[in-house]
Amino acid sequence: MRKKLMIVPALLMLAMFFAGCTKILEVEPQSNITEEIFFQNESDFEPNLAGIYTVARSLANNVTYGMERGEELISASNSRFTVAWSHNLSEASGAINYSEWYRGIGHCNLLLLKIQDFAFSSNPDLKKKILGETHALRAYFYFHLLRVIGDAPLMLQAVVDENVPLLPRSPASEVMKQIKADLDEAITQFSSVSQFSKNSYPSKYRFAYGSAQAIKADACLWSAKVQGGGQADYEAAITALNEVMQTGLSLNADFKNVTGTRASSNNEVLLAAYYHRDETPGGNYSKNALAFLSLVQGATNIDQIPYAVSSGNGQGAYQISPLSKSLFTNAADKRIPYTWVLEIQPTGPKISWITKYPGTKYSDDRIPDNDVIIYRLADILLMRAEAYAGVNDLANAKADLDAVRMRAGTGEYTGAMDKQTVESEILDERGRELYFENKRWFDLVRFHFGSTINIYEYVPNLKDKTTPLFWPLNATVFANNPNITQTEGY
Repeated sequence: MRKKLMIVPALLMLAMFFAGCTKILEVEPQSNITEEIFFQNESDFEPNLAGIYTVARSLANNVTYGMERGEELISASNSRFTVAWSHNLSEASGAINYSEWYRGIGHCNLLLLKIQDFAFSSNPDLKKKILGETHALRAYFYFHLLRVIGDAPLMLQAVVDENVPLLPRSPASEVMKQIKADLDEAITQFSSVSQFSKNSYPSKYRFAYGSAQAIKADACLWSAKVQGGGQADYEAAITALNEVMQTGLSLNADFKNVTGTRASSNNEVLLAAYYHRDETPGGNYSKNALAFLSLVQGATNIDQIPYAVSSGNGQGAYQISPLSKSLFTNAADKRIPYTWVLEIQPTGPKISWITKYPGTKYSDDRIPDNDVIIYRLADILLMRAEAYAGVNDLANAKADLDAVRMRAGTGEYTGAMDKQTVESEILDERGRELYFENKRWFDLVRFHFGSTINIYEYVPNLKDKTTPLFWPLNATVFANNPNITQTEGY
């Protein structure tokens, strides 16, 4: 079995250590085990960097933040929703502890500090690669956190002793400024290696030039709409996305292969989190959507339903919502069979099972171990369409929108060409194309601030509520840091 750098047996001890270091910005100092074991020579940095990706994968696999608060999911037979889905968040219920984000950030900070002591004279390109990935990872952690809580403590120094800074929340604008700075530095490092090539992807499971440009564009779209950056941010997003378009990606002809083909050999994928039953026990978040045999026994179309034999591998918790299904207005849409399938029992229709991440059917059972996609080309095209619409270049927005629609078999967009309608169509297309890819809530928030929708009317569970769009912090955060204030609105 080919090993991946996302997680390999040799890194299990490192991963266990990373899981235990949760005290960044809290009362207790970060453990100094990393300094004692690692960073003694140049060969220590690569495995340490690989360990940081385990934190990134954990965030990519958490549907609470990117999906549950949206409109995509309803209960199937075994509901596992948190209060985020019902939008009953409060300081006492559903509030978060941000230690996981700062665990990743803290290790990025420490690596960036320690690597300065090493010249990498025999392999200077390796140092540039490590620096590029580390800056991109720190930007990823902060961008994810920014979209969850807004204002956030901006911790950029390594914690190497008991003197842990207890920082207040920095304004979201300052956090975004740092995200962009880290991504610019990552892009500079990636592009400064000898024999640089834009379409070089040493691993689809780790940041590279193209994926750093992708997250930069994503951040610029958020900044343009949520933070009021406007024209300059839209133009920066277009520039970054144009760079991604030069990295040799192509749309899969068959939509089945979008999630059915491993990222390592998938020409559409820029960046993914690696999963495999032998290296990531428990599988990915699609476990919650997979049926198990006793639930679908007797269905007349059981062969069309991806199900696990054991309820440990498929938990039957989620199904596609009527609102998400209603976006698929064209019955000829080739994405439908690979998005959901309606279970038909002798007594009639039952549950609309999600088929986006069907897992792998092994001899003993089906395992939810598809790679979790973070960025892929269709997403890039729709982000660029959104950015073009933001600067009122509706012809180019339509061209990128049509590229995605043509692969889906739904034909070119023929609706009205005013800015509001085109932006609404882009949001709908993202709902179709990127369904169940852990992006929808962030999309809805962005388009809400961009005045395309009113999220309090669009999301069924938000109607007649005033729940803030960012999460509250829980009591542990305040106990560990008296300088932290609660998220506005709680």
